[in-house]
Amino acid sequence: MSPGAASGLYPDSSTDRSAEETAMPDTTTSPAATLPARGRGLRVALRVVQVLLALFFAVASALPKLIGHSSAADTFAEMGWGDAGMYAIGVLELAGAVALMVPLLQSVAATALSALMVGAFVVQLMYFDGENAATPLILMVPLLIVARARRGANEELGRLVRARVRRG
Repeated sequence: MSPGAASGLYPDSSTDRSAEETAMPDTTTSPAATLPARGRGLRVALRVVQVLLALFFAVASALPKLIGHSSAADTFAEMGWGDAGMYAIGVLELAGAVALMVPLLQSVAATALSALMVGAFVVQLMYFDGENAATPLILMVPLLIVARARRGANEELGRLVRARVRRG
């Protein structure tokens, strides 16, 4: 046993593990069952954040715009954007909420919704004297965490798009 392994400096060292621990994982178990509990916990927490963000954007943000609720309609009328602007933003938010739940699109969706929140922040500053400017900034934090954590899907999405373009 190496001195580092004996002292516990290298807990992942193969010399510090039993034969049972170094054996290949059983293929009958799910892949999640073979991963460390901490990694599973982080993935579950990230998925919960994604679901909460998707619910917020779909129900609390997009729905009032898409049904023309007076709170949304009055806000867009005050800005001079009218119903067309209200429905356009509502559709973008709903599309982002749905895409947050699609594994291949989740990073792109989180990035796009973050960009939308930059726009919302600017609008809050320009039209409403920053009254609710913190809200889009607060939403950007978990969106950017999701975008970063799920960025691996971007490569696969890029491959699929390039293959589709080549096929014509």
